[in-house]
Formats: sequence, structure tokens, C-alpha cells
Amino acid sequence: MPRAIGSSSSGNTAPPRVYKPAVPPIESLERLADSFAALERPVERKRMLVIVNPYATTVSDRLRNLVVYALQGRYEVDAIDTEGRDHATELTREAAQEGYDVVVAFGGDGTVNEAANGLVHSPTPLTCLPGGATNVFCRMLGIPGDIVDATEHLLRVADDWRPRPIDLAHVNGRAFTFSAGVGLDASVVRLVDAHPRLKARLKQWYFTWAAVSTFAKDYVIRPPRLEVEADGRTLHGVTVVVQNGNLYTYYGSRPLHVAEDVELDDGTIGVMVLERSAPIDMPTVTARLLSERLRMVDHRRVSGFTTSGEVRVASADGRAVPLQVDGDYIGDATEAVFGVWPGALQILA
Repeated sequence: MPRAIGSSSSGNTAPPRVYKPAVPPIESLERLADSFAALERPVERKRMLVIVNPYATTVSDRLRNLVVYALQGRYEVDAIDTEGRDHATELTREAAQEGYDVVVAFGGDGTVNEAANGLVHSPTPLTCLPGGATNVFCRMLGIPGDIVDATEHLLRVADDWRPRPIDLAHVNGRAFTFSAGVGLDASVVRLVDAHPRLKARLKQWYFTWAAVSTFAKDYVIRPPRLEVEADGRTLHGVTVVVQNGNLYTYYGSRPLHVAEDVELDDGTIGVMVLERSAPIDMPTVTARLLSERLRMVDHRRVSGFTTSGEVRVASADGRAVPLQVDGDYIGDATEAVFGVWPGALQILA
């Protein structure tokens, strides 16, 4: 497999690399690397491929090198930087063919999504290290959000090797690990993805601004009209969210729940349909989204259900509507067909 020390992210056009003033505790990672390097190495070390998004929010060259050095205390490690959109998918497919024992996605949820798409129905397990702004899938797997703790966690997993299968949801043939959306949330993601520097610097506050701005511009006067067909019934709305597990995303440290009663390994997907986006409804919808007590699916303008079957979402007026998977905008579509592949991804956590 050719090694590439890349110079761009998983998007179409990579901005110049911007490092945050507050970086992870490098000294702690150095001590961790030294402590495991001093231990007697196993005679047979498992082969690990670390796929790095060099433009993820918290990733730097020094951090990358220290993480790889630390992991070498228990694994035979190769590391490759992504060079463009879907590069991580290509790399994970090659890794599975070449017999790697595990693939690590070191970046944000977009990098994890691409890696998962390359390992669908493969025996090669996927795990992750937090390098993005939110790292939803890492948190769902119970992997620590701190890079030092997460690296130590993967080092200890080498002595307790227990891969397990989870489901992968999919839309129009593309897999996603935790959530996808058609409509308002995807429109917000599209705006945020267009300004990666602001996304990295302002985090959830930029999402808040983008949500308010997008709603006022596109969802007050003439919102898109969506028709949802599932399990023999038809629903109508302006936004549809589909989840592979009982977590939509995080707002800072606060978990946000939309669809419910769905887990990563139960063979179902959870669906939420927002029926309308009138200004009178949105304050109460937002309150339920942020509440730790109130349920989104109990809102009078929201319909929620779980299914193991196909969910077809079509534009009722012919307009193409934004689509996002795992927090990444992937384009506009007039139709989105969702489903679930039970046990399609092996994970290590």
C-alpha cells in the first residue's frame, strides 16, 4: 500500500492547515508513549493501519507522530494521511484486502464515515481516535474524548481483543454510522461545511448561528415539502432525520436525542419527521432538542418511529433538498432511500 503524507482533508478543497492555540497535552502523550515503549513488546503484534485526516480540528504533525509512536508499543503500525474526499474509503478497502487486523480512523466523524464505508461487510474491525470537533461515533463506542486517554485505551485493547459487529444504516447506497438527515439539518451542515475555519474556531456557536440563519432564509416562507413512505404508510414534512443509534449529535458536551428506541446493534433505524417549520413551532422544537427531560418525538409537529425496512424520502415539489451523513454534507437530492445493514461493521472499542 503506498504511503502518503497528505496535504488535504476529506473534502473537495482543503483550506490551509490551521492549528488551534489550545492543543492536546503533548507532554502527557509523550510520557504515555515512553511508558508503553519501555514495556516488553508482544512477540506477535497485530497489524494496525491509522488513517489520519491532517486537517481535522485537533490534529497536528507532532500529535500524529506521538500517537503512532505510542501505538507501536502494542501494534505494528502504518499511518497514512488522507488526500481528498473518499480517500479514507479507498484506504480501508485496501487495508481489508491486505489483511490488517484493525483500522483506526484518526479525525472527525467524516473520516470515520469514509472509513466505515470501506469496511462494509468486511471482517476487519474499525476503531477511532478523536480528532474532530464533535467525535460523536467515538463517544457512542465509549472511547474517551481526550486523545491521551483514547490512545491509552487502544493500547490496552490489544490485550483484550474482542471485536463485535454493529449495524450500519445507509442512504442511497452510502453507509452512515450514527445519523443522516434530509432538509433543515442538512442545510445547516452545508452552510457550516462551506466555512471550515469558522467551524473549527467557533464550534457549536457557529452551528447555532447557521441554524438560525438557514431557518430564516429557507424554511419560513417556502420550505421544502417531503413525502416519507415507510412500513405501508405515508407522512409529510419539511425535514427527516434517520439514526442508527440513540444519539443524534452533541452540542458541546450535551448529547442531543431526536429519534429514540434504536441501538447500534438492534437491526433497526430510528426516523423523525418534522411536519412543518412555522416560526411558532421552532422554539418548542429547539427546546426539546436541547432538553435532558423533554422528548422530541412527543412534540405535536413531530412523528417518530423505528423500522427494519426501507424508508423512502422524496421531494414532493421536485426541488432537490440537501442531504447529510454523519455531519457531512454530501449533496442535494430529490429522493433519499434509507435502510439498515444488520451487523455490517466490525468495531473494536
